[in-house]
Amino acid sequence: MSIERLQAHYGFTRMPFGRDLAPGMLHRHHSHGEAAARITWVIQQRALGIITGEVGAGKTVAVRAALAGLDPARHTLIYLPNPAVGVRGLHAHIVTALGGHPAYQTAALLAQTADALAAEADERGRTAVLVIDEAHLLEPAQLEALRMLTNHDMDSTSPFAALLVGQPTLRRMIKHGVLAALDQRVALKYAMPGMTAAETASYLKHHVTLAGRSDTLFSDDAAALIHTSSRGYPRAVNNLAVTALTATFGAGKAIVDESAARAAVAEVTAD
Repeated sequence: MSIERLQAHYGFTRMPFGRDLAPGMLHRHHSHGEAAARITWVIQQRALGIITGEVGAGKTVAVRAALAGLDPARHTLIYLPNPAVGVRGLHAHIVTALGGHPAYQTAALLAQTADALAAEADERGRTAVLVIDEAHLLEPAQLEALRMLTNHDMDSTSPFAALLVGQPTLRRMIKHGVLAALDQRVALKYAMPGMTAAETASYLKHHVTLAGRSDTLFSDDAAALIHTSSRGYPRAVNNLAVTALTATFGAGKAIVDESAARAAVAEVTAD
């Protein structure tokens, strides 16, 4: 079965539940809005914030939505998608993103990084926004290096904003004794919950509408089962919804009912 046939069966103008949505097309459920608002506040305050959530909770989507509203004349984004680069790699990434050439000697690189962040604020009038995704993979030495970078101007101000985005283990890591000094610098922590049952139903309808259908495509029972099985996490909802659409197509039906949703749950959760 091809995507084209599935799309034609439902009369979709595009396949729903994809990841390529523009920020303005995203579903605005509560946890998404809360995370985006907190991220914006962290950036405004040039603070250090932590956003955590289970896999598929929508952390990266919320970050992308918040960053889309930044004025490039006033902000410089430094995005690190994978922090498994060591302490030197972290500093070199920052320096390179700010237009510099990383110093060869590590001690010189550390000073160069701090100077580059300060210059971005003091000389160019822009706030550097450091976003580290998958931050639960950070090593203690990298977290300590980050603390040292925030230790600027005798603690009176910070020249940049930092956002650590990761799985729940990130919060537990930072509470560890050796990182207590960093924990004290964290201005905001937000753990993203899953969507409520009503939000999951709204999420399904939203994506179907974006695909060109204004009528009801998922029955109430199907939506409820998808919610329960996904725990309201958007990525799991996407996977179950697409699989349920496929099962409905295979059965020659027009509406995704509970039996199609059950078939999707069985397929997605199979070993």
